[in-house]
Parts: sequence; structure tokens; C-alpha cells
Amino acid sequence: MAKKQAITIQLSSFDFLRTLKQNNNREWFNEHKPVYQQELQAVAIFAEALLQLLSETDLIETSSGEKSLHRIYRDTRFSKDKTPYKTNWSGHFRRATRQRRGGYYFHLEPGNSFVAGGFWGPVAEDLKLIRDDIAFDPAPLRKILNTKAFKATFGTLQGEQLKTTPKGYDATHEAIDLLRYKQFLLIRKFTDAEVLNKTFLNEVANAFREMRPFFNYMSEVLTADGNGV
Repeated sequence: MAKKQAITIQLSSFDFLRTLKQNNNREWFNEHKPVYQQELQAVAIFAEALLQLLSETDLIETSSGEKSLHRIYRDTRFSKDKTPYKTNWSGHFRRATRQRRGGYYFHLEPGNSFVAGGFWGPVAEDLKLIRDDIAFDPAPLRKILNTKAFKATFGTLQGEQLKTTPKGYDATHEAIDLLRYKQFLLIRKFTDAEVLNKTFLNEVANAFREMRPFFNYMSEVLTADGNGV
């Protein structure tokens, strides 16, 4: 029986991005669109394999790897940077039902590849629920953030923080460091060599799985009625 070939990110996919970065204009892109479509399809195959692995342990709303991918075309309307194309491959998987909060994001770019998950811009109501839970008892979140697996995968919780105490909370609270967060992000970076390695698919899937305790905690907090119900 032939050995099943590992699904990988190909060097050609990075080479295309490097060349695009040097020729970020519509004329060049249109001339090389067949190459773009070929590389996009390869990334879609990777994303589909990643979706299948995610679906083994989570319920995902995103219907296919192809549907997870973000457009390469930039929205330049409100940006000083008018280059028309992104120089990365990226995509995200949405968890299904309102009871499962959080989502999975991947970003592939020479010299800047990473996967991430969490809460980029929680609305005021959600942010208050999170802060109120932390203020009541920070131990459950601390326990997750201090596990060996979390530290080995993500290091620390990341995201923007207030420089001062959030309104309505005690500046001397034992968890003031957590209460200052405005974003709650988990990020795992990868070198180019790691991205191009045959183990990358499983490494990404493992990183996403390590987000689950954090997502489970946040889902419970954000779907409660404020009284823990």
C-alpha cells in the first residue's frame, strides 16, 4: 500500500507571496493570475485538511477549507497603503452555535506566520461579563493560563490593555493585570522552516486544540446571564 503523502504548505506558495510583495500592482497580478489560482488551491487543500482535524474535536460552522480563506484583495479605501493585494495567505474557522465562543485564525506569510484565536474586539456587554467574572474569581482563568501546555504553546495571554484601571473596578484588585485587558488573544508563531515542514498541519491543529480550555471558559462566561446561569 502506498504511503499517504503529508499535506503541506509548499515553498512555491511562499515564493509567490515574496514576488507579489515586490510587484504589488494589478498589471503584474493579472499576468500571473493562473499562478495565484494554483497556489490558492494548494492552500485551500491545506485548509480543508485542517478543518477535518478541527472537526474531530469541535463543532465548526465554516463549511469547507476553501470557505475559510480570506480574499487576497485589500480594502484600500481608508488606508494610506494603496497596494491592492495582501502578501499573506490567511483564513479562519468559526465555531458553531452561540454556545461556542471564539474562533480559529491562521496567517501564512514569509517571516510572519502564526495562528491565533480569542476575542479581538469584544463588545462592551461581553467585556463587562468577562471582567465581572474575573473580578469575582480570577482563579479559573489563572489556572488555564498557568498550565504547562498553555505556556508551552502560547506563552502568555496577549492583546491590548488599558494603562489605567477600568471604570468600576478596584485598582488594588488581585487580578488587576487581567482586568486591564481589552482583547484576549492566544497567538502561536511559526518560523518559515516550521511552516514548510511536513508536521506543520498537525502542529497547527494541536495549537488550535490547546485553545479549547480557554474557549470553554469564555463560552461559559459569555453565555451566562450574569448570575452564573
